Amino acid sequence: MLSKILDDLDEIKAKFEIDSNVVDDDKSLENLRIKYLGRKSALTDTFKYMGKLPNDQKPVLGQKLNVLKNHIQDRLDHIRQDLNSKTQKINIDLSLPGQDFFLGKKHPIMQIFDEIKDFFTSLGFTIELGREAENDFYNFEALNIPPDHPSRDMQDTFYLQNELLLRTHTSPVQIRTMEKQQPPIRMLAPGRCFRKDTPDATHSPMFHQVEGLVVDKNTSFAELKGILLAFARYMFGPESKIRFRPSFFPFTEPSAEVDIWWKNKENGSGNWLEILGC
Repeated sequence: MLSKILDDLDEIKAKFEIDSNVVDDDKSLENLRIKYLGRKSALTDTFKYMGKLPNDQKPVLGQKLNVLKNHIQDRLDHIRQDLNSKTQKINIDLSLPGQDFFLGKKHPIMQIFDEIKDFFTSLGFTIELGREAENDFYNFEALNIPPDHPSRDMQDTFYLQNELLLRTHTSPVQIRTMEKQQPPIRMLAPGRCFRKDTPDATHSPMFHQVEGLVVDKNTSFAELKGILLAFARYMFGPESKIRFRPSFFPFTEPSAEVDIWWKNKENGSGNWLEILGC
């Protein structure tokens, strides 16, 4: 009989260890105390066997009961201390004014990107993104850039392993879009580009570019000019002085560039500043 009672006490202890690990507030702690030390607990119920055991076995059971009871009480006290400590740490006076957080602002380049995308998406353009590590075909050949063109030289392009390179413009996105999508196409390709340029006021090894493409029936150069002039006025103001002039690019025919008149407010002089090519 004693052996069975001692096994039951070991089982009570094992269950208590499991239950005590999930206590997270005062209410669950009190429920745990009642379950294992209350008047109707299994541990308290075991004391009734003291009168049924032989005199030589009573000290064995009594010692076991007291050790287990003290262990449970010590564990409950320790849990209560932990709960009180956590309560003190997270005690917040809700009447105090809140702390302001500095959220920062968007980088100026990202702000310009957003303005450009807002304008063109309002005209039905979609935003298409592409890979920055491209192959020679999409970056050069598909754009009618011949093998002997200076831009394909090791001195101008960042070449990687496995016949890959860092794209020198976002034009590859146009090629990939035309491969996977049937006309009509009205898309915009913003992103980073990379060229072996010496950093100065107008050059950087890494720069941002936005390219657009329209493929549709009855679209015309006049539509291109109208969209770009409207875009320039949207970005720089309706009173801006804008120039649309002929130019040359190996992958477009005809080609043009758009300049905006930049005026020096200090001395009144000014100059034309190129803002895009098409």
